Amino acid sequence: MGAQIAAHLANVGLPVLLLDVVPTELTPDEQARGLTLASPAVRNRPVRALFERMKKLSPPPFFTPETAGLVTLGNVEDNLADIATADWVVEAVLERMDLKQALHAKIAARARPDALVTTNTSGLPIQRMVAGLPLEYRRRFFAAHFFNPPRYMRLLELVPTPDTDPDRLRAFAAFAEAVLGKGVVVAKDTPCFIGNRIGCYDLQTVLWLAQTEGLTVDEVDALTGPLIGRPSSATFRLFDLVGIDLMAQLGRNLQELLSDPAEKAIFAAPSFIGEMLQRGWWGEKKGQGFYRRVQTEKGREIQVLDLRTLDYRPPQPPAWAELAAVAKIPDLGARLRDLCALDGPAGRFVWKHLSAVLCYTADRIPEIADDVATVDNALKWGFNWQLGPFEIWDALGVAAVARRLETEGRRVPALVASLLAGGRASFYRRQDGKLFHYAVGRRDDVESRPAPKAIALSQRRETGGIVRENAAASLLDLGDGVACLEFRTKMNVIGEETLGLLQDALAAVRRNFAGLVIGNQGPHFSAGANLKEFAALIEAGRWDELDRMLRRFLEATSTLRRFEKPVVAAVHGYTLGGGCEFALGCDHVVAAAETSMGLPEAGVGLIPGAHGTKEMLVRCTDGVLRNDDPDYLAGVRLAWETIFQAKISTSAAGAEKLRYLRPGEWTPVFNRDWLIGEAKAKVLQLADGYRPRPPRTDIPAVGQTGLALFKSGLHTQRMAGQISEHDQTVGLKLAHVLCGGDLSSLHFVPESYILELEHAAFLSLCGEAKTLERIRHTLKTGKPLKN
Repeated sequence: MGAQIAAHLANVGLPVLLLDVVPTELTPDEQARGLTLASPAVRNRPVRALFERMKKLSPPPFFTPETAGLVTLGNVEDNLADIATADWVVEAVLERMDLKQALHAKIAARARPDALVTTNTSGLPIQRMVAGLPLEYRRRFFAAHFFNPPRYMRLLELVPTPDTDPDRLRAFAAFAEAVLGKGVVVAKDTPCFIGNRIGCYDLQTVLWLAQTEGLTVDEVDALTGPLIGRPSSATFRLFDLVGIDLMAQLGRNLQELLSDPAEKAIFAAPSFIGEMLQRGWWGEKKGQGFYRRVQTEKGREIQVLDLRTLDYRPPQPPAWAELAAVAKIPDLGARLRDLCALDGPAGRFVWKHLSAVLCYTADRIPEIADDVATVDNALKWGFNWQLGPFEIWDALGVAAVARRLETEGRRVPALVASLLAGGRASFYRRQDGKLFHYAVGRRDDVESRPAPKAIALSQRRETGGIVRENAAASLLDLGDGVACLEFRTKMNVIGEETLGLLQDALAAVRRNFAGLVIGNQGPHFSAGANLKEFAALIEAGRWDELDRMLRRFLEATSTLRRFEKPVVAAVHGYTLGGGCEFALGCDHVVAAAETSMGLPEAGVGLIPGAHGTKEMLVRCTDGVLRNDDPDYLAGVRLAWETIFQAKISTSAAGAEKLRYLRPGEWTPVFNRDWLIGEAKAKVLQLADGYRPRPPRTDIPAVGQTGLALFKSGLHTQRMAGQISEHDQTVGLKLAHVLCGGDLSSLHFVPESYILELEHAAFLSLCGEAKTLERIRHTLKTGKPLKN
């Protein structure tokens, strides 16, 4: 965990010194090489092995491989004195109080007097770690509990001691939000704080209910995943991913720290967990847990554990017909209400599960936190719940849940009884576009005040900020003369309606705004063009309509930089295909750190057809020195490989390496809540003295000489069986565009020339039967087809 924290700090540009213990004995290889325990290579072996193992993790902890260069390795005996130059010292040793106490005594003697010191514990008592150390040290000490993996999990729990300086804690929280991109909650020094206390209770409740209700692994995961607003890993898949042994240890830790017998009983492990631990079935890291992958005559298959017999069997999807209709309800609150009302095993399970967790959480206030928003945020950011526990209370109806509890002879939590007795109907309420939440000991509700750059588009819609909208998109007024075009389709795919509203948006911006942001707050910026629309036109042979639609898409993406006012894209998540082409066409891109950006069209038998091919040619050849013998072919090859191999970045920093983002023309944002606000600020900055860019007239086209090399290379790959015949066709069409078509030698051509070649190649590939096969397969499975 310490190494992964170091990786994330390096991701945001901070140099890090990573220290680990010194080994006590030599390995056989070290003995054979004549090394001793005093040899530097031996003394740093544990930290180096840890670091190298961490670099191979999937998903990767670093934004790019080069980021690892910001981490220096050492050990706690030879290099601990080096912390004297550090602004922040992170302790992340094993969860043993004696180890932590001993290390903090050493840190206190060496750390800079104004350095912050934090511990990354998941639940040990914080105050005990620094008991007896100088007050000045205790004032700058607190827990900063990262959730695993630190790069990807948003939650950071800060846990002060009674001695922690509040100003230092607030300053660090601001740093963690702005620089580390974290969602920060301040927890109390109680067992497992907030996230793991409630999250572990939720998971343990499901384990016991699965046993008492007689549900299978398949059935439980169907009921505890996206259906109720949770990740697709649901319950048993999550146990396998985290490690059944680690989850059992967390339960044991809580049993030791808690005093209430009923609460301790929930955190005990059911009998099947104990048996699995004895057999070594600990989950993914051991190759089997509640699920396993096996090789059969049909290939690799997933099998599921039978909780009664502990034998594995093929998956059996639940046979509850009543779930089909409920699962289609788009609003999560309405879906949960209908689920809990179902008369059958599925409805009973969901109600028993959710009501137990809701009551337990309400009973933890004010033990673990003083306000409900803190708890909700911890579960949303740390466990990726769509709604936090108190938001679920509101969704189900606080009074309705209380009545049902009373009907069943169950105790209504004191917090809920107090809320209802005070005349309130919910834990949250909206008034005049502002959100308020209930807090213990406060006469009035507390306003949830987001950071200035944390613009919520939903709030803009609710407060009359809609300028125009249709079923696919909205044009919103962000204030200060900036508008925002918001995509609102599934996966934010771009079709005719989106393109239509873009034209309306540009007309409105031309008249009434200083500039435009293109962005949204869905899971992804855009998965690309609406393939269903393309497939329908291809299948019907409506080529003229397809041609018009493609030209409309091309006009939309390729002319944004020539618009008379600045256009900034705010990208995040999947920014693919046509979505990527939109970003390529903007004046500036504000990118969330976690952005997967690329042009995957080759996977469906096409090439980028909305200026993406042209733009990659420009970006990959612009850096070539224009001397007497320029090597443009290397840039053309780079563009071809990036598109043909459908290279997708795993981060915004990686997108720059692939040339999807250009240095000086994009801004990284680590806190995604700030993305729209940062984009708005960039529009206002560009608007002062803005001048649109003229079309390029100097794009190098290497001609037939370069094309011949691509033909030869593709033929070789085809003969070696490395690519299919249709891959070869796509590769040749792409090379034809990038080399400038039928030109005999190097020429410098205008954008319009390359764009016409790109357009013709795209339409030609649409007419290939194997392209349609690929599109159909991708629409059906979400995966590319190699035909």
